[in-house]
Amino acid sequence: MEPNLYLILILSFITLSFLLDFAANWLNLKALTPYLPQELSDLYDKKTYFKSQQYLKENTKLDLFKTGLSTILTILFIITGGFNFIDKLARSFAFNEIATGIIFISLLILIKFIFDLPFSIYETFIIESKYGFNKTTPKIFITDIIKGLLLAAALGLPLIAAILWFFETVGPNAWIYCWIGVTLYMIVIQFLAPALIMPLFNKFSPLPDGELKEQILEYANKENFRVKGVFTMDGSKRSSKLNAFFAGFGRFRRIVLFDTLIEKLKTSEIVAVLAHEMGHFKLKHIQKMMALSITQTGLMFFLLSLFLGNQALSKAFGMEQPSIYSSLVFFGFLYTPINILLGIAFNYFSRQWEFEADAYAAKDSKLAVSLISALKKLSAENLSNLTPHKLYVVLYYSHPPILARIQALKRFIHH
Repeated sequence: MEPNLYLILILSFITLSFLLDFAANWLNLKALTPYLPQELSDLYDKKTYFKSQQYLKENTKLDLFKTGLSTILTILFIITGGFNFIDKLARSFAFNEIATGIIFISLLILIKFIFDLPFSIYETFIIESKYGFNKTTPKIFITDIIKGLLLAAALGLPLIAAILWFFETVGPNAWIYCWIGVTLYMIVIQFLAPALIMPLFNKFSPLPDGELKEQILEYANKENFRVKGVFTMDGSKRSSKLNAFFAGFGRFRRIVLFDTLIEKLKTSEIVAVLAHEMGHFKLKHIQKMMALSITQTGLMFFLLSLFLGNQALSKAFGMEQPSIYSSLVFFGFLYTPINILLGIAFNYFSRQWEFEADAYAAKDSKLAVSLISALKKLSAENLSNLTPHKLYVVLYYSHPPILARIQALKRFIHH
């Protein structure tokens, strides 16, 4: 039997992707050093530093085991005709092509969810608990899963149906309509997320009157930044980790502080963190990232349109009946190398924008000092890896390593 080129390519991509991930993680562990970096000696003690390294090791081992097992099972699923079995199950309901496609894709998502669930449980209730982060109760964990599945169905299934409908009925230009539709969908979700989606999972409360609120609003006014409000989020009900972010656009725009952040950082440090987030807004990083995402989406849909209904591609997955909906799934495997390269590019731009946002906050020398202090505390409280390997940073870091950010910020401090 003549070998299927697509099957060879796909199995190669899956294997090489795993090997790249394995190499990056292995080098990341090898980069660990027993010597505490001098810049953080005022906040880390040897016990905390050792704890951060053990936390990294346990998470890495779990990730490698999960990725390795996923790689093996995916390859076995492909070569044993697993996709064809799921397709026959989806077709057994005797619905039209679009409904069958939704069932097919939903079943595959369900299989992935079942695979991921034990790892999520282990990570949350074993590793995160062991290192003092987990605050999630079994009840919250289960309700989060139910809400997440219902939300994914409510938001995702109509989008999948629309994409399948366009490719089934419009013809060669369907990818353009899909591109426009998904872009509009992404923008709407960005607007609705703070007001409708995020409150499904967390409680948002207006920041009480006091020094912190006054300082935040004073800085926002000085920067001519209109904001709907400053809110606290009950992040502590799931984790003790610290965070803060801006959410939404226009009149939906709001500043959100984790309650854990308010508890651990001084007022000046919180204002410095928000000044950094303000930098992202003022320098239009959010719009730039969205523009990159929109461009990537267009590229993906164009390439996808070239492979829809491809007989050889379907045969590589052992399919008896080629279909547009299965081609959509199979294309994802072919897209792997492009996805890795785009991920590297996205992370590069993101790291540069983090430096720019730091520099924006540091135009006030006092804020530079406070931001350094805040970054140190965030790093210590979240047990961040202080010495990541360069390859791991290139592949996976959307933010620069903490030491690189501190070194860059020190240039703005006036002595």
